[in-house]
Amino acid sequence: MSAPPATDDTVTDPVARPLAPVPPSPVPPSGAVLAVRLAFGTITLAALVAIVMAAMLWQKVGGMQEQLARQSADATRQATEARTLAREAQETVRSADARVAVLETRLAEVSLQRAQVEEALQSLSRSRDESLLVDIDAALRLALEQAQATGNVQPLLAALKASDQRIARASQPRLQPVQRAIQRDADRIRATASGDGGEALARLDDLLKGVDDMPVMNALAPRGNNRSSSDGWANEAIPADAPWWQRILLGVRNEVRSLIRVSRIDRPESVLLAPDQTYFLRENLKLKLLSARLALLAGQVAPARAELAGVTASLNRYFDPASRRVQAAATQLQQVQALVRAAEPARLDDTLTALAAVSAGR
Repeated sequence: MSAPPATDDTVTDPVARPLAPVPPSPVPPSGAVLAVRLAFGTITLAALVAIVMAAMLWQKVGGMQEQLARQSADATRQATEARTLAREAQETVRSADARVAVLETRLAEVSLQRAQVEEALQSLSRSRDESLLVDIDAALRLALEQAQATGNVQPLLAALKASDQRIARASQPRLQPVQRAIQRDADRIRATASGDGGEALARLDDLLKGVDDMPVMNALAPRGNNRSSSDGWANEAIPADAPWWQRILLGVRNEVRSLIRVSRIDRPESVLLAPDQTYFLRENLKLKLLSARLALLAGQVAPARAELAGVTASLNRYFDPASRRVQAAATQLQQVQALVRAAEPARLDDTLTALAAVSAGR
């Protein structure tokens, strides 16, 4: 809007204004006025300096505020970034925890599967070991029966060797006691089989041949074998120049003395044997010797020992111990008994015991 036009106060204003006072004429300055002016100028200058300094201080404070604002913004930005990184780290940790949980679950499943597989393998191994033990036990028992029946230990040794090789191929530590027991039994059987069984059989054959020639205790001596002169019952010699009646009496007395024998009898049953009983005694002795021979051929040592003990008892009870034939037979019989004692029957005690222990501990 335009300003209203100026009007002349003298014309338009009906009320007359008073006239303004006329300023006084300038007075020349004095010393006080100069001092006031100087102080005013100093104050003004100081105010200007203060204003300038305040402006500078304000500018500096503003710069500091801006710097603080920038630093605060930077700190806020860094805090935000840190919070972001923390959230990312937390998410990473949670993701890692989830993965670890999944891995642990899978590991547990794998461990369970591994345990199941190991259990299955152990079950299969135990089943295989049990089958192996059953086969070895059956084979060894069959070979043992064959060795005891035939007296030949070579098949038994072959069965032990085959069993040892099968256990070695199995490579099972739990079967090592069985392997050691097999080796001990094999060594013992080899040492036992090294004895000379043929010599014992040959001596038994000699005893069988000499049974009929051995005299029993009640056998009478031949007439030509007169006793010594120290015997009161010995026959007296008939003098050639004796009268006929004396020769007849001496002959009758000698005949009577030949019919009567006086001796000490320790075993009445041995001298009271009849001739037919003597025959059966010899045949019984032969049967015992044959039984002992068959027992040795079959490898049955205990029956052979029993039969030889019976032969020894009969020989000492019924046959004349003063006879050289009886003495030789007794010597041979002792030698046969010594050979039989040295020959032990084939046994697999250690192996069978070890097999039973391993089978029971499965």
